[in-house]
Amino acid sequence: MTETQHSANTRIVDDADAIRVIPLRRPGRWVSGGVIAAMIAVFAYSIATNPRFGWGIVGEFFTSEAILIGLARTLELTVIAMLAGIVLGVLVAVMRQSGNPLLSTASGVYVGVFRGTPLLVQLLFWFNFAALYPQISVGIPFGPSFQIGSVNDLITPFAAAILGLGLNEGAYMSEIVRAGILSVDEGEVEAAYALGLRKSTVMRRIVLPQALRVIVPPTGNELITTLKNTSLVSVISLPELLYSTQLIYSKNFEVIPLLIVASLWYLIVTTLLTVGQHYLERRLGSGQPKNTRTFWRRLLRGIAGSRARSIGDVQHR
Repeated sequence: MTETQHSANTRIVDDADAIRVIPLRRPGRWVSGGVIAAMIAVFAYSIATNPRFGWGIVGEFFTSEAILIGLARTLELTVIAMLAGIVLGVLVAVMRQSGNPLLSTASGVYVGVFRGTPLLVQLLFWFNFAALYPQISVGIPFGPSFQIGSVNDLITPFAAAILGLGLNEGAYMSEIVRAGILSVDEGEVEAAYALGLRKSTVMRRIVLPQALRVIVPPTGNELITTLKNTSLVSVISLPELLYSTQLIYSKNFEVIPLLIVASLWYLIVTTLLTVGQHYLERRLGSGQPKNTRTFWRRLLRGIAGSRARSIGDVQHR
């Protein structure tokens, strides 16, 4: 290296050392953050010091036997209804894509009916289904039939809750699955048909596995929604989490503390489900950039953005 090149390199290093990056000042961000922090502090102090919240009663009943039994029933309803909804959703979505007009029309009517009526109405309908058909019988159409039993004995409050939640969830899941199916490139499907694969094999081996990236995020949201919708079955006197709290505060008249107990349990379960959904999405989205998959990393970068992403006015010493 010549003396001239060495001198030039030294000058570049000295100039780089002389550069000082000034962070872009964002006073509005700090002011708004301070206001929000003050509001949170005032709200938290009010909650902690207001005796009407009854935190002692909340602690007393938070892990009581009745509440835990109601929580277990809520989780049971959520799992069964969600599994039924997923199975129905896949079946109905495939029917909607069928070339058979009878299948596609029937699936469209199913989705329209169960998405177009409130879930609360559906639960009440199934709970009172015996008013329409008191007895269930099986036989030859327009011919002899064999009576099985009373509808009141078959459709218990638990069965009515499963029917209402499961059928309603199936209608929503069918649209989610259908959107995932439509997101798969048609060229891949045509290539599979060109190889001589059957339609059922193409759907099972090629379409549905690729559609999972589109299906999983809204399915996680539907799971959380189903968990919260189980509170509606309290109208048919099924002792899930909310109805269990109602039974307790109908005796001790501590309405607000018992509602806080139920709300805290809902928050705990939904938080756990959200964390699980986040990591499942990360696993399925392994081909995406990391900064688009990691929520906490984006959050930390946003908090530290005033320094990390400063565009800076460059000055020389």
